[in-house]
This record gives sequence, structure tokens and C-alpha cells, in this order.
Amino acid sequence: MPSFDYQPDPDVDPAGLVYTFGGVAPVASLRPGTVLTTWTRDCFAGVVRSVDDRSSELCDPRYLNPQTGPFHIEGAEPGDTLAVHFISIEPRETWGVSTTVPFFGALTATPVTPLLHAALPERTWIYDLDRVARTVRYRALDSDFVVDLPLDPMHGTVGVAPALGEVRNSLAPGDWGGNMDTPEMRAGVTCYLPVNVPGALFSFGDGHARQGEGETCGVAVETAMDTALVVDVIKGRPCRWPRIESDDFLITTGSTKPLEDAFRIAHSELVGWVAAETGLSTLDAYQLVSQATLTPVANVVDTVYTMTAKMPKTALPGVTAMGGVHARLRAIGAAWLAAS
Repeated sequence: MPSFDYQPDPDVDPAGLVYTFGGVAPVASLRPGTVLTTWTRDCFAGVVRSVDDRSSELCDPRYLNPQTGPFHIEGAEPGDTLAVHFISIEPRETWGVSTTVPFFGALTATPVTPLLHAALPERTWIYDLDRVARTVRYRALDSDFVVDLPLDPMHGTVGVAPALGEVRNSLAPGDWGGNMDTPEMRAGVTCYLPVNVPGALFSFGDGHARQGEGETCGVAVETAMDTALVVDVIKGRPCRWPRIESDDFLITTGSTKPLEDAFRIAHSELVGWVAAETGLSTLDAYQLVSQATLTPVANVVDTVYTMTAKMPKTALPGVTAMGGVHARLRAIGAAWLAAS
């Protein structure tokens, strides 16, 4: 199987990294079916490393959430769908970091939800990551409380160049993907993204060793990631919003404010997907989605919020979604892992 190894320069100045979807020339071109191995920096570009560090002092706010890419996918044209199967997502370091950031998060005033209270205290937590035991160790700052949480690596940002020549900051999610911050974006899933420009211009980053649904304080357990993935192009079948397929679920996303409209986007997209795959009428699909779907919150902290809607495949007997792309790419990934 074709493979491509792309290793970003670890010593590059953060100002020289990519912080947008769109507006950047590709770093490489990939053929469909290619396995890409690469790594991504954490959202702070590695400069926040101890409990004494403060992101507001060390990070230029223009240079947050660096992306690896973009990658030009050969043959991808507007009206197609890009399929990205994550074979492996593993922490590159043995530590991760989380923080409180002034006026950022779900339980504080923000620039677009202004209140009269002062900012919450800025604190930094360092987590020990055990890749063998598969744990993330939380240590309280104000007591001796310690607990090991399950390691659940994922990518917060996965996306393509937006339509209409737009350039969007990597802190924002939208119909191009971007900073969706959904824990569903873990190894073993296939992400489907709309192709808006020739070559798609696919980028990803923002590795999380784990993240609670909602990402309540605004910062997950941020860490650099070593990632392997395989890309493919589904010709002539567009999707309006990012989708995710796992072995057990079909998952749709919606990103906007207010949160209930993000819910509506995710659910209307799932109704359409289920109807297309099953041949059900829209109203019949609406009824099935209403009774079978789970709705995890992805984030309520980004510039707009992201919701997901999950349809269990057990409710769709005999359905092979998206022409079986997920199973085919999963098999490529399994063969690559076996040979590695």
C-alpha cells in the first residue's frame, strides 16, 4: 500500500506554523489510499510545560492550535467527499497539560458573553500519560487528590479548506470541520469531510489524551500526537457537514450558536443520512432517529459550539454506509499496523 511519512520541523518558530483552514499552500500531495504517518503539536505548540507556566504569558493568542498540513489529496474536487480513517493516534510525550484561560470556557464570562465578574484564576495542571497502562493521571493542585483516568486519544481539529475562498481560524469549527473537539474523533473511526476546493487541503491537530464531553473548562488534556491515517475520495457524493463512522455508530455533527441549533444541524443531517442509506422516507427516518439516537455534546467553549448525533448500527440492519468505505479503509489500516 502507498505510504507517506511527513515529519514537521520540531524546532520551527511557532509563528511559522499553520493556524487556519484555507489560505495556506499544501505541504505535500497524497494519492487516495495512501497511509500518512506524521505528528501534531499540542494546542500551545509545546511551550506550556509545568504547573508554573501560564499560557497567557507564554503564548501569542494569534498562534494557538497549530495544524499539521494542509495536504492536497489528488483527484478531490468540489462535490466529492474526503474520507479520513484514523489508524492510530498515540501521545508523542509522557505528559499532557490543561489550563484555565482568562475569560474562556463554559463556566465563565467570555468576550461574546460579557459579565461584570473578574476572570477566574489562571492555573495549569500537568498530567502523566502512561501509554502502557493506558491511563491519564490527574493531580489536584490544592489537595493531595490523585486519580487515574482512561487514556482516550483523539484529535480536536480535523478539517479541510472552507468553501468560497474563506480562511478560517483553527480555533473555530464549521461545516468544513475544524475545531469540533468531539471525543468521537479517535483511532478506528472514519471522518467524512466535504471537499470545497480542488485537492481538499486537509489539515488536523489539537491532540487530546482525553477530553470530557463538552470540554467544559475549554482545555482538554492537551498533548502532541503521533498519528497514522489513510485517505480516500468518494467521487460525486457530497456531504454538507462532517460525518464520522465507527464500527458501531453513524455520527453526524453540527457547529453553531445557540447550542440547540447545533443540535438541529446534527440531527437533520443524521435524518438525511439514514434516509439515504435505508431508502426510508424523511418522516420515517425522522421517527427512527428520534427513538434510537444518542446526542453527546462535543464542545460548548469554541467560537461556536458543536453537537453530535449517534445512530447505532444495530438499528440499521443490513445497511452498509457510504458504500463500505469505512470497512475498506479499516482493512488497509489493519494491514498497515500488522506490517509495522
